Amino acid sequence: MTRLGESVARASTLLSADLSSDATVQELLKETGARRYLDLTDLPAKEQAELIAARTVEVLPGVEKLAERIEERRAAGRGLHIKLGIDPTATDVHLGHAVPLIILSRFQRLGHDVTLIIGDFTAKIGDPSGRTAERPPLTDEDIAQNLATYREQVRPFFDFEKVSFRQNSEWLAPYTFPELLALLAQVPASQLLQREDFRNRLAAGSGLTMTELLYPIAQGLDSVALECDVELGGSDQLLNLQMGRKLMELRGQRPQLVVTMPLIEGTDGTGAKMSKSKGNYVGLSAPADDVFGKIMSVPDRLMEPYLKAWTEWTDEEIALVLGRVADRSMHPMDLKKVLAGEVVTALYGLDAAMAARAGFVAQFSKKSFSDVESLPSVDVAAHGAETVAAVLTTVLEFTPSASAARRLAKQNALRLVVEGEGGQQAVVLAEADAARPLGEVLAEKLADSPGVAYLKAGRKLAQLEGR
Repeated sequence: MTRLGESVARASTLLSADLSSDATVQELLKETGARRYLDLTDLPAKEQAELIAARTVEVLPGVEKLAERIEERRAAGRGLHIKLGIDPTATDVHLGHAVPLIILSRFQRLGHDVTLIIGDFTAKIGDPSGRTAERPPLTDEDIAQNLATYREQVRPFFDFEKVSFRQNSEWLAPYTFPELLALLAQVPASQLLQREDFRNRLAAGSGLTMTELLYPIAQGLDSVALECDVELGGSDQLLNLQMGRKLMELRGQRPQLVVTMPLIEGTDGTGAKMSKSKGNYVGLSAPADDVFGKIMSVPDRLMEPYLKAWTEWTDEEIALVLGRVADRSMHPMDLKKVLAGEVVTALYGLDAAMAARAGFVAQFSKKSFSDVESLPSVDVAAHGAETVAAVLTTVLEFTPSASAARRLAKQNALRLVVEGEGGQQAVVLAEADAARPLGEVLAEKLADSPGVAYLKAGRKLAQLEGR
């Protein structure tokens, strides 16, 4: 049995046990957390390829071709040469950015070599993938600062000491105009313009610069310069990655394989990609308690993609726990606490994860909301004329937008709760209630309910004063 197989056997017993138990969860997090450092070189080539493919959107031209390339390189006494390009365009790094690094870490532990391309040249163009407008160009100082921040925040998921770093200005800056013209003569313009994001921008009259049009060419030349076996990228990068294959063929090189990664949905469950601008992200530099609480607030349906993206669990292990949730032998909240613990363990260690778990339970599992410390409040006299959605968005900042507040209501996650002598009474607010004035909703829903009132949005809670 392989080292991974032995770990799975031990973890499967824990995953079948009581996951509401702190002791069981601590043992599980210890076992699965250790996998982030587990030597996987004993896995056969076919299993290596399948382990990578299980966490990807596509492997082109196919998983079997990846296995063949692994076997070929192994016979030659070396591993694959893997490439990932990074355009350091921002200082804020979140869990969505960690996904390709987690896969790269697996490649490392499988015995393969990784090169990170620092897009110091292409960052000055700005990758147009998925954009509705041109990205602002960056200076050399911006790039250096962003890269330092990126490395520090992503470090818990990836060993930067075991990679090669290259800057694509090494080969792109000396590229001459005659060389570029000769290359472009072999690339059909239709191939560059087939991108949906380009077509949408042109149809909307937003315009498209020549530098953006040439971005895939620049990224493809990175592949030519390094002659890698595999290139990773987000699923929105597919056409850029395929351009690398084409340019390698034009230069008489063996085309790289392409591995695309999923774009991670944000924590608000709206379907939008995780991003800071939408407020639906989990920052890698956030305190352990905040990371734990943010994950606990996500819709249950995100458990499967999040487990696949951020843990070292196998498909069989994920299927096991999701099956237990489906047959109600385990509460989804218990699984969510395990996921939150997995992420905090990766970022801050097992002790911090268990402390965050205990803190969350102490704050949100009390029988009385009045026992919760530092609870935010809303003065109904001052804000009663504002809609419930507006109060959640602008007063409490529980939701990034009014539409997000309405979506919470649509998911039955928006409630009024009254605590009195008879205990708690909860009223679920409909989507239409979110668009009504808070005072009007309170007068209608809680007219005959004395006691202290609270507004509950998902896992977030605020006291309503002066109703």
